Amino acid sequence: MATEPDNLVLEHLRAIRAEIGLLREGVQELTGRVARLEAGGARIETSLADIHVQLAQHSARFDRVNTRLERIERRLELSEVPT
Repeated sequence: MATEPDNLVLEHLRAIRAEIGLLREGVQELTGRVARLEAGGARIETSLADIHVQLAQHSARFDRVNTRLERIERRLELSEVPT
């Protein structure tokens, strides 16, 4: 009878170790997934920053084109007279 409680305790300890092993694997998987999400988020933030820079550059170009067009219209006397 003395061997039964020891075996029962060992069985429970083995079951607990197995569960801890599964939990450890799950945490490692989740850690990897979070790292990938963070890396993807950083790429998105970088992409958004690049888009903002490009929009600013395009805006500056449009402003220059608009200025030149207004100058051409004035020279050709194509400008509308404000009422």
